[in-house]
Amino acid sequence: MAKKSLNEGVYRVTEVIGSSAVSWEDAAKNAVSAASKSLRDLRIAEVSKLDMKVEGGKVVAYRARIQLSFKYDG
Repeated sequence: MAKKSLNEGVYRVTEVIGSSAVSWEDAAKNAVSAASKSLRDLRIAEVSKLDMKVEGGKVVAYRARIQLSFKYDG
């Protein structure tokens, strides 16, 4: 019987959006941090879109849309 590689498995991908008044990097970190409280075994985080909220001609928030993959148990 062949041995299973440690990298084999099934992964699920979900999308989350983080926001920050400081930067896109902080927005992405906020998204991953919040998701990690309810999702186990996060593997990869991929930024799929960046945007900003603008009010009165000024940027008031940075937003990062993140695709997160995690190991699928069931």
